[in-house]
Amino acid sequence: MPKHGGRAWICFPTRNKDGGVAVFAGISPVGRHKPAGIFRQASLTEQVQEDLMQSKQVILTSALTLACAMGIGFFMQSSGRGLAVSMAGRTAAADPELPGEPDAAQLRIEKITLTSVPAAASELEAGSQPGEPLQTVSCQMTAAAEAAPMAMVRLSVEASCRPNERLTVHHSGMTFTASLDQSGRFSAQVPALAGTAVFIAETANGSGAVAVAEVDGLEAIERIVLQWTGNSGFEIHAREFGAAYGSAGHVWRGAAGAGAGQVARLGDDSQLAPRIAEIYSLPRTISESGTVSLTAEAEVTGSNCGRDISAQALQLRGGQLTSRDLVMAMPDCDAMGSFLVLNNLVEDLKIATN
Repeated sequence: MPKHGGRAWICFPTRNKDGGVAVFAGISPVGRHKPAGIFRQASLTEQVQEDLMQSKQVILTSALTLACAMGIGFFMQSSGRGLAVSMAGRTAAADPELPGEPDAAQLRIEKITLTSVPAAASELEAGSQPGEPLQTVSCQMTAAAEAAPMAMVRLSVEASCRPNERLTVHHSGMTFTASLDQSGRFSAQVPALAGTAVFIAETANGSGAVAVAEVDGLEAIERIVLQWTGNSGFEIHAREFGAAYGSAGHVWRGAAGAGAGQVARLGDDSQLAPRIAEIYSLPRTISESGTVSLTAEAEVTGSNCGRDISAQALQLRGGQLTSRDLVMAMPDCDAMGSFLVLNNLVEDLKIATN
């Protein structure tokens, strides 16, 4: 509010109905807030002087009105939508033209200092040469299967980074557990139960491998599998062509080479909850004929007395595989050392001379 001659100039911005801004300027005595006019009678000379003064006041009023209008316009531009318009115009005018990309020949990089390096690199002495690149330790597991006489398969498994680890082998419903040796290897002769024999080997941590072998002559082999879990004390016994217990022709794992057939045992008894399989194999091309009596027997021990034990029998006849489950209630522990004999777990074999 500028002052002049004891009077104060007051600017009144008002907004009309169209949204425009009108500015009214007037002279007010100091300390008042509205314009005031001064009228008095005067002589001609005084009238001329007053006209001149009023002309000056009109000029001064116009100038101050213009100044107030410009000030109010700047205030309106500094708020709301006016600010956005003003900023947009100022940005467009203020942005300098960006320089183009420098040519490759103008770029020069020197004196680079690394502030963070891998731990392995920090161990290298100044001026020393790095050694051979680090090699990722391979832990690949492999399995191989090769057909052998009597419808057997030579199975081998290798996992060099898993020495002494538990190994489980699956084949056509037969399962047994073994142990990799100190070099991470396992090998065994496994009786085949299918012409296209598929073997799946897996370790305790879930690593696995598959091997396949094509087996010939499976139809000419009679094969019985008895398998179980834990130390149940099961055994498979075959008494060939009327043989008595303990005589020639009584074939079991404790009497190797006692008859025409043979018993193979797969699995590691020393493991926790081992899976064991015993397999009796008999070629149908033998010269003898008659009946082979088959029994599943379990010795009563401190590990199985007074509880139920279970097993499963697989029987391969004429190339066809069947299965049967078994649950046996073992006698009390005062019967330790005796044997429980199950005669009807599998069918006896009928062999006829060709």
